[in-house]
Amino acid sequence: MRALIDTCVIIDALQDRKPFSDDSKQIFLHAANNIFGGFITAKSVTDIYYLIHKTTHDNVKTREIINKLFSLFDILDTTGMDCKKAILSDTPDYEDAVMIESALRDELDCIVTRNERDYGKSPVKIYSPKQFIELLSQDL
Repeated sequence: MRALIDTCVIIDALQDRKPFSDDSKQIFLHAANNIFGGFITAKSVTDIYYLIHKTTHDNVKTREIINKLFSLFDILDTTGMDCKKAILSDTPDYEDAVMIESALRDELDCIVTRNERDYGKSPVKIYSPKQFIELLSQDL
């Protein structure tokens, strides 16, 4: 299975945001064990860097964290066409629409997010972190 992991799930794990971090950390563990193919978008990387740097206040430390993230998750490019298709999408949140278009283009199986409601019109299957962990557990 190939899954796009939303920024909120990544930040939940990295910043230990309770009560969400336990499920998010499980997703990191499953990615590390190659239970699934995990992706983050190139656009998400800049957001993740910004949010982590706000906590660490240290460029070197933030870059180390991002580099470790790259060992767990592949980077899915965000293209100009993804942006153009997203602006015409029925998905009300533009950032979410861009993620959907990126996942569609690369034929990913699903998107994992805590913001399931925002992805209501997604043609890509949407799972909460808990649902995704349960799905992966069925395949083990």
